[in-house]
Amino acid sequence: MSLLQVGRRERGHGEWRLISGALADISEALEVFRPHRDTRKITVFGSARTVQSDPCYGLAEQLAHFAVTAGFEVMTGAGGGIMEAANSGAGCEASIGLNVDLPFEQHANRFVSSCDGRLLHFRYFFTRKLFFLRESDALVVMPGGFGTLDELFESLTLIQTGRTPPIPLVLLAPPGDAFWSGWQRDLSQGLAARGLISPEDGDLLIEAHSAEEAVARISRFYQRFHSARLGDNRIELLLNAPLLAEQLDSLNRQFDDLVDEGVIQASETVDDHGLLRPCLNFHFDRRRIGRLYQLLDALNGLPLPPGQEPEQPPGRRQPSPPPAP
Repeated sequence: MSLLQVGRRERGHGEWRLISGALADISEALEVFRPHRDTRKITVFGSARTVQSDPCYGLAEQLAHFAVTAGFEVMTGAGGGIMEAANSGAGCEASIGLNVDLPFEQHANRFVSSCDGRLLHFRYFFTRKLFFLRESDALVVMPGGFGTLDELFESLTLIQTGRTPPIPLVLLAPPGDAFWSGWQRDLSQGLAARGLISPEDGDLLIEAHSAEEAVARISRFYQRFHSARLGDNRIELLLNAPLLAEQLDSLNRQFDDLVDEGVIQASETVDDHGLLRPCLNFHFDRRRIGRLYQLLDALNGLPLPPGQEPEQPPGRRQPSPPPAP
């Protein structure tokens, strides 16, 4: 109906070029991602100008290698620098590149350009960003310039406002590199001190200084938590394993301030693949997404029942293993 309405109103060549290009981007991306829907993916953001001698380049390679070993696929912007390093570390079988047409700086790197069916060329930044967030199960941001910081702030904004479900967002730099430590101190603390963000919004970010640490923190995020469905003022947290009654009581005591009506309730739901999963659902204050991340951290820290150690990372489709007899 919306396209019909636009068709009746718009006659200009520029308007239809925009509509046609955006729809083509979406159609092509859906086709490429269809075979990979059930695989968890880590997106790596970073500077296209990072050279091979920079410690960040080697760290990005290591990150991708550890991510693939842990069961993730790796997505990048398909360019040079950090993106090239991550695609190199992941290899063709586990790389996906989301390139964007630019007059300079952005040419698909050789480690993903030769991978059949794993490279996308977007006409617009906004459709590219849509699929980065739509398909990512985690974001790792490495030192970079305006483009990298734009991706970081766009992701933070969508997470903080609840426009995208919770995913881990890791700030990664080599040991001894204060790029993110200084950034968080000067920016996040300054904003919180002036009341421009909530104090707990700092928990939307995870800082790491090794590839192993980054992947371990991402895997932990999905230890018991599986995925989330956000409504206007309600959330449903799908789980890999159910909670004991005393665990649920403890969460209700710890996070009573997050729940603005009723209590956190345990039930079951059907996920997007038709599988029955345990879940938690409750009304919550959507202005306190940082507090929600604290709840997820507490949830993932709870001991799992014997025999229910999940696959790491638990895939998007696989059901939880049955309880031990």
